[in-house]
Amino acid sequence: MSHRDAAAAVPPILEHAAGLLSRYDVLVCDVWGVVHDGRRAFDAAGDALARFRTGGGSVVLLSNAPLPCEGVSRLLAEKCVRRDAWDAIVSSGDLVRAHVAGHGLRRLHHLGPARDLMLFETMAARLVGMDEADAIVCTGLADERCETAADYEPLLRRALTRGLPLICANPDQVVDVGGVLFPCAGAIARIYEDMGGPVHWAGKPYAPAYEAAFRVAASLRPSPLDRHRVLAVGDSLATDLAGAVGYGLDFLLIANGIHRAELMPSGTTVDERALAKLLMDAPARPVAAAAELCW
Repeated sequence: MSHRDAAAAVPPILEHAAGLLSRYDVLVCDVWGVVHDGRRAFDAAGDALARFRTGGGSVVLLSNAPLPCEGVSRLLAEKCVRRDAWDAIVSSGDLVRAHVAGHGLRRLHHLGPARDLMLFETMAARLVGMDEADAIVCTGLADERCETAADYEPLLRRALTRGLPLICANPDQVVDVGGVLFPCAGAIARIYEDMGGPVHWAGKPYAPAYEAAFRVAASLRPSPLDRHRVLAVGDSLATDLAGAVGYGLDFLLIANGIHRAELMPSGTTVDERALAKLLMDAPARPVAAAAELCW
């Protein structure tokens, strides 16, 4: 792509999103990187989502968190995200629960930190050692601050000898916590898949996540929902953008998230050239970009 073509492909960079949001009935909104950064709520985003709902819109939060929706709701409260910012939550944890139940899995081996154990609390399946398991549920690294995904290769090779399916409860490769990147379950699942292991990806960018969000959104609306009246909002090209456009949704890119270092070198505004460069290899073009979600 020439420099001229790249410049032409740059979507509008918005300071305020009210005009764009007014074209839609539903927002399917990412959580981490848009609504909070893992430590604190983004007040402007909460205000924008609340204003959108006050105007008659519906907001479905679509999260790759490896927790059921009630766990995500609890985390949002802990981060002081305002409760009037959303109508419903669809999480990777919900998708994992549905997959386990739908496939009749009874013995699971958990790979991940103890903080994610609430995912299994209402499952009929029980947690067992890997040698007894029907499947592995990976929610992340046991200690993402000290470990890397590569540290799990010996364990994954053991799983591969049994042909164990791995259910990835968070397809993200990395997560931004207050400006620091840490590896996620998706990094482990990618290694296992590259080894030839069977992986079920529960979350974005895969279509079942958007199908679930769309069903929930449709249930909130007084009339049939047209997906052209649904806007996806997120900060990741690999998960949020790819998943949204793959499902036929318009997409608003938030720069102050996983791509912050590339897109906001000044720390406050989106750099147009950096945006053009980042989007050159992207699967599609957002309808707009913004430093943050702001009304």
